[in-house]
Amino acid sequence: MTILALEFSSSQRSVALARNGEVLAAVSETGERGTNAFGMIEAVLASAGLGRAEIDCLAVGLGPGSYTGIRVALAIAQGWQLATGVKLLGLGSVDCLVAQARAEKIFGRVNVVIDAQRGELYLAAYDVTATGSTEVSPLKIVALVEVVARAAAGEILIGPEVTRWVAAGKVVSPQAAMLATLAADRRDFMPGEKLEPVYLRETNFVKAPPRRALVA
Repeated sequence: MTILALEFSSSQRSVALARNGEVLAAVSETGERGTNAFGMIEAVLASAGLGRAEIDCLAVGLGPGSYTGIRVALAIAQGWQLATGVKLLGLGSVDCLVAQARAEKIFGRVNVVIDAQRGELYLAAYDVTATGSTEVSPLKIVALVEVVARAAAGEILIGPEVTRWVAAGKVVSPQAAMLATLAADRRDFMPGEKLEPVYLRETNFVKAPPRRALVA
């Protein structure tokens, strides 16, 4: 299966192409303001010598992370499926980060830290070894004080921007190449409308007040 992976959940946006679990090409760019998504897609296709019609599946990083980046990746995947019927997979970017930590030989009690905005952080903990990883505490939204406490306890903190909050943290970004590798063994394909970003906050809408009649 030929997989095109899009990982736009952090400021390091990346695209990768893999076939049967082997990564054929990968590119990345850094920047929050804009993403040259189709430029990166064309670059990996050209590097691998493949055409768009040869892609069997799109794998998308669902975050949490950059709301804009994740939405761009989802829109591309949904549009691609509508146009071609390609298979879609959604994977949590935290899983990608933990696998990336293993690949970088970061072992022990590993805490994944991601900016949740509003002065809060996403936090999940895993025991990571050379042979695998085990979830210790699931993803949740916490105050900075909890992250600092885990660092003080000698636990490892990783994440795309972790050094903003803990100087001793290890900067690790989710990579499309790793996303493609994880997707190779997955078969839980889904329709585009079922792809949703990882977002733990409740959605609250404030109804606008009724229009006021203006007296001339």
